[in-house]
Amino acid sequence: MIPFQELKLLENGLIPVIVQAHDTKAVLMQAYMNQEAYEKTMETGRMHYYSRSRGCLWLKGETSGHFQDVEALYADCDLDCILAVVRQTGPACHTGSYSCFFNRITE
Repeated sequence: MIPFQELKLLENGLIPVIVQAHDTKAVLMQAYMNQEAYEKTMETGRMHYYSRSRGCLWLKGETSGHFQDVEALYADCDLDCILAVVRQTGPACHTGSYSCFFNRITE
């Protein structure tokens, strides 16, 4: 396990997290973790994030029931981003979409 203190954080103390479905390999969402979210994720096996808009800890699925159970966490080679491979319950996006990445930019 890599201690949170060894990760390279953004100036605001957060680290970006890319979330991927373990079964389909689809990229589901991107979020951020602070130290508390990282430690809660490790402790519970469920993805916790730091909500920048609400300014607080956020357990994914707490209100929707669409939990993300951790299969594996990886840090990239620079230790400045986390890849979370999860078992997603229900849609990942607050819009009801399976993935948050449905707005295609290129043709």
